[in-house]
Amino acid sequence: MREQFLDMMDIERERGITIKAQPVKVYYDAEDGNRYEINIIDTPGHVDFYYEVSRSLAACEGAILLVDASQGVEAQTVANTYMAIDNNLEIIPAVNKIDLPNANIEETISEIEDLLGIPSDEVLLVSAKTGQGVKELLEAVVKKVPPPLGDVSAPLKALIFDAKHDKYRGVIVYVRIFEGVVKPGDRIMMMSSGNEYEVTEVGIFSPFMIPADSLSAGEVGYIIAGIKEVQNARVGDTITSANNPTLEPLPGYREPKPMVYAGMYPGLPEYYEELRKALEKLKLNDAALVFEPENSPALGFGFRCGFLGLLHMDVVRERLEREFEIAVILTAPNVVYRVKLRNDDIVEVNDPAKYPDESLIEWTEEPFVKLSIITPTDYMGPIMNLVQNEKRGMFLSVENAGKNRIVMNFEVPLGEIIFEFFDRLKAVSRGYASMDYEFIGFKRSDLVKVTVLVNKEPVDALSFIVHESKAYPVAKKILEKLKDLIPRHQFSIPLQAKAKGRIIAREDIPALRKDVLAKCYGGDVTRKMKLLEKQKEGKKRMREIGRVSIPQEAFLALLKIGETED
Repeated sequence: MREQFLDMMDIERERGITIKAQPVKVYYDAEDGNRYEINIIDTPGHVDFYYEVSRSLAACEGAILLVDASQGVEAQTVANTYMAIDNNLEIIPAVNKIDLPNANIEETISEIEDLLGIPSDEVLLVSAKTGQGVKELLEAVVKKVPPPLGDVSAPLKALIFDAKHDKYRGVIVYVRIFEGVVKPGDRIMMMSSGNEYEVTEVGIFSPFMIPADSLSAGEVGYIIAGIKEVQNARVGDTITSANNPTLEPLPGYREPKPMVYAGMYPGLPEYYEELRKALEKLKLNDAALVFEPENSPALGFGFRCGFLGLLHMDVVRERLEREFEIAVILTAPNVVYRVKLRNDDIVEVNDPAKYPDESLIEWTEEPFVKLSIITPTDYMGPIMNLVQNEKRGMFLSVENAGKNRIVMNFEVPLGEIIFEFFDRLKAVSRGYASMDYEFIGFKRSDLVKVTVLVNKEPVDALSFIVHESKAYPVAKKILEKLKDLIPRHQFSIPLQAKAKGRIIAREDIPALRKDVLAKCYGGDVTRKMKLLEKQKEGKKRMREIGRVSIPQEAFLALLKIGETED
């Protein structure tokens, strides 16, 4: 036994966050003398992992809304509550961590009532650490959450809500059975592809996988059926019986819409194929990840990957390095832009290297989000300044959120909040503010592509798209960072930023000087001058043919682009 038992991944335990939804089956002997079987899915809370939450809610009848007594209702709590309401789930509100010395129980309950409209007398008080209130919470689950409906004698109908790849057993699918029964030896069919498989094992999560004789309507468990190809087990697909198929598949899930894109390349070009296989296996376990092949002149063959946010991107990179032992280079993240060309074509651009030439563009649109920030009233001024003056945001409204707390609503370009905005928000609010955002559509903006030239050669992987007003300060800051990060060579290296056909910023990396005069002990000065002239000629020739090696840190420097506003 260990603390936070359902946070199985090392990254989750190290960072203190939940990344993956984790199913578990528990048995509870209730006060009415009956033994109940409860299938629980532990889900993440962070906005970058909303897709895990939405998939889990589709497989459930009820939701326990846990609010941290020391933090109060956060912005993502409100978003997840509305998601549960949309799924017609029975919601059981609970305030957790009531044993902490800084727990603000009364205020948290009033926030739940004000923001979510749940009466205060329905809110349960729980401490998972001491066990206080857990019995009452389980009693509420048994009494309030309706038992799953489903006919055991009907044809099999099961929803795949997650999956993982095992190198010895193939793809293991996590399912919620809505109708029918499945047991080893049955032939099953994937309804989207029509592929058939023979079930070799079924079982439950407790929370480790434990084989069972069968899974029937209402249960959550796993199925192993010798599925070798990763693409044959899509999350959201319906599994049915091959001999007696059901007529209609389950509705499945909406495809996740990536918010942030970045180029991902193997550390060494020969590992391209390994990276492709690793991404396919990871997508099985993280359905929100989207990727397609691309080629960069600077970095070779790689993939254009779509993520739900920067934390999601960081977690994917770390999981690739830990679980698949593949070192990857990530380029600077960017959002999708919509460009209307003069020939009336509209193209979506998620890679700055593919941004059309300025002379062909009629107008450009960038994605905007509605940003909700919950904060104590003391920090309203600094947050207003951050969002409106630094991040091009537009103030929409402010609402009361209980004692001394407000909800501020803004309309902000998504490109402004993917770079270090969360860190800046925490800094100006001393950690008290929380945020959530939802995509609202595209709006026209004055955008410009900035190309970075190293030794007069453009480096696609370092180019970026930015608002016209920020082109110079951002370019200047990036060139200064590159100057520190690119090692000095035997020749001087000019670093330039080009926008709208002209150079807008420049830095120079001085040459490494080799002391050619070391062998001269006095003597005629013309001899020294001759040696220096010879060296100058050599450096000039070297610059013409010399290649500049750019370390990975230089590409990662673009991730720190947000520091330009500090």
